[in-house]
Amino acid sequence: MSDIICSGFGGQGILTSGLILAKIAMEEGLEVTWIPSYGSEMRGGTANCAVKIDRLPVASPFVGAVDLLIAMNTPSVEKFEPMMRPGGIMAVNSSIVEPGRAYRADVTVVEVPAGDIADEIKNPRGANLVALAAGVAKSGLFERDVFIKGVEKFFSDKGKINPLNAPCLERGWAAA
Repeated sequence: MSDIICSGFGGQGILTSGLILAKIAMEEGLEVTWIPSYGSEMRGGTANCAVKIDRLPVASPFVGAVDLLIAMNTPSVEKFEPMMRPGGIMAVNSSIVEPGRAYRADVTVVEVPAGDIADEIKNPRGANLVALAAGVAKSGLFERDVFIKGVEKFFSDKGKINPLNAPCLERGWAAA
């Protein structure tokens, strides 16, 4: 089972990141839950979602110990790092979260400048994809091709095709 939290500010694509993981897992025949949580202020407020992925039916959507954390800002690290399972993976957006800060010794941290990479690619809304790709790559949640094709399908199904998403995914994957 994989217990995942995607977290950041509203408007950073946090809920979309979780939906992407859930959709890919469903396409792979896995059992999934996805639960969003966001403040009433929406854009700029806090947002996170919990995703559970398993081969067996998921009995509860509650995430108690996090296997994979996608943290797009400092409040996300502060809130969810204590919930990390020993041996878990944290993909941290070091464009916002201070690089080199101290983290728990029993988790693996991938610091990826997701915002800076997305800006370089001229796709600032793709920062979540950079961080998500880094987390998925490091955790081994999905194989590279399954993940990239799954992200492409997610956006294609919504009629939102952006050719700049692919470089964001590639750079995030490489950062891991």
